[in-house]
Amino acid sequence: MAARVVAVVQARLGSTRLPGKALEEIAGRPMLAHVLARASAVRGVDEVVLATTVKSEDDALAALARRLGLPCTRGSVDDVLDRFYSTLLSYPADVVVRLTGDCPLLDPRVVALVIDAYLRSAGAVDYVSNVDPPTYPDGLDTEVFSPQALERAWREAWLPSDREHVTTYIRNRRHQFRLANVANDDDLSAHRWVVDTEADLAFARQVYSSLDGSGAGIFCMADVLALLRQRPGLEALNAGIRRNEGLEQSKARDPIESEPLPGGRTE
Repeated sequence: MAARVVAVVQARLGSTRLPGKALEEIAGRPMLAHVLARASAVRGVDEVVLATTVKSEDDALAALARRLGLPCTRGSVDDVLDRFYSTLLSYPADVVVRLTGDCPLLDPRVVALVIDAYLRSAGAVDYVSNVDPPTYPDGLDTEVFSPQALERAWREAWLPSDREHVTTYIRNRRHQFRLANVANDDDLSAHRWVVDTEADLAFARQVYSSLDGSGAGIFCMADVLALLRQRPGLEALNAGIRRNEGLEQSKARDPIESEPLPGGRTE
């Protein structure tokens, strides 16, 4: 029997750096609609689920998912790891794909490469991504893992940053989890295609305006790279923003105390 692959797209309107970004319009459609359409186009994905929060402001995101005919789960605002685990209880999977709602340039073919790498491992790995280390543009991030790895992280992770960022508990414990990475032939990690700021949004809008003004199609990474070769000035729109600034800020807020040992003790 083929493995059931579920892609979970996390999104909320309460982003600290760009509030409401999930519903910001790009080429006539909300940004999140583009992400969900791209996730749904990934070869091998059996179901796409939006995982948002219980806050009333995120009712609009749940309504968007309904209009698109996609299921939606709702959970904790800050404990995104719990939100993912709860989603998998409602929509069981053999393979979990983590995507985020701020990646309107997500390439379904890149996502499929990471899923294929996980499936080819035939159970030999717990987690596969294209971000450890990153060689794809920021905004094409894909993580694929087993529900067992997710459940273990859900049970054991205690740092707020690990609860917020879902997979850091797994990635930071190489002696406990079996990890693999999908690398691009050329290191493209300096490209910034994620939307965290107004400048990022301006960049994404310019790309769509040039490649898909109607917002109805799905262009790929190669199309964006070709556009940037023709219009190199586009990347100046959001230059100078570090990758994973949000994660860095979360880690800075973590308590200094040591990780609890079994029984609640600390080192």
